[in-house]
Amino acid sequence: MTLSAAPPPHDPPVVAASARSQELGHFLRVRRERLSATAMGLARHGRVRTPGLRREEVAQLAGIGVTWYTKLEQGREVQPSRQAIEAIARALQCNDDELRHLLALAGIKLDQPAPRLLDRPGCMHTQLLDKLLPYPAQMQSAAFDLLAANAAYERLMGVSLQQLPALERNCLHMNLFNPQWQRVVRHEPQAIERMVAMFRAASTQQSGDPAIAERLDYFLKHSEVFRNAWERYQVRSPENNEKTFDHPVLGLIQLRQTYWWSAPRNGMRMVVYLPVSDQDAQALERLAALPAP
Repeated sequence: MTLSAAPPPHDPPVVAASARSQELGHFLRVRRERLSATAMGLARHGRVRTPGLRREEVAQLAGIGVTWYTKLEQGREVQPSRQAIEAIARALQCNDDELRHLLALAGIKLDQPAPRLLDRPGCMHTQLLDKLLPYPAQMQSAAFDLLAANAAYERLMGVSLQQLPALERNCLHMNLFNPQWQRVVRHEPQAIERMVAMFRAASTQQSGDPAIAERLDYFLKHSEVFRNAWERYQVRSPENNEKTFDHPVLGLIQLRQTYWWSAPRNGMRMVVYLPVSDQDAQALERLAALPAP
C-alpha cells in the first residue's frame, strides 16, 4: 500500500507543556516504533534507519500534518482534539484500553462520571465478602490497594490484612517485593507486566488520586522489574482469567479470578476466586479449616 498525502488540519491551540504531554509523547513514540511497516503493507524505498513506522507514515495514516504530529510526539505545546487522537490511535492500531489512555493523557474528558476519592468499602462490602466463603474474595482499588478481604483470601495468601503495614497492603507491591506472596501466586514475569499495564491505566484515569502517584514513585525507585515493565508503555483493563496458587499446605489450587465493580467511578472492584474443578473446590473446603495467618 502506498500512502497518499492528506491535507493537514488547522493548527490546534497552544497550551502549556506538562508532564502529561511528555507522557503522551513517550507513549506515541514507543507504540510507533513497535509497529512493522511491512506487516501493515506500507511501501518502503531506500535504506530504513528508524525502527517501526516513520512519523511521516503515522501522520499520513491519521490524516494529520507531520509537523504537528512531531510536536505532539515530542511533548510540545499543542492541544489535540478528540478526533485527532482517535485518528492517531487507529493509525497506531491501538486497542480500546490504549485509546482511553491516550485520550486521558491528551486531557480530553472521557464519557464517564468524575471519580469520587471518598468511595471506600463499607459494612455492606465486608458482609458480602464473608457471605462468599469458602471462596477467597477481596476488595481492591484501581491501583491494587487491598481494601478488604475475607478469611479464605487471607488463608490462601498467608497474610493478615490488618497486620500488614499500609505500604505493603497492595497486590502489586506484594508481587514485587514479598517472596512468600510470590511463591503462592507462582510469580511470573508476564503477570507483573499485566499488572503494571493495568496500573498505568489507573494512574491516568485516576490521576487525581495522590495515593497512585505515591505508589508509582515508590515502585519506580525500588523495583527494577517494575521499571522495565513500565518502560514498555503497555495499557490494559482487568480481565477474568485462571490463576494457579501454590499453597504451602494444600499444594496447587486452580482458581478462576473474576472481577466485579463496586464503584466504577474510581475503579474499586471486588475480586472473587472460584474453583475450576471439583478437586479445587475440595481444596477450598480444606482451606477453611486451617488456622488464620
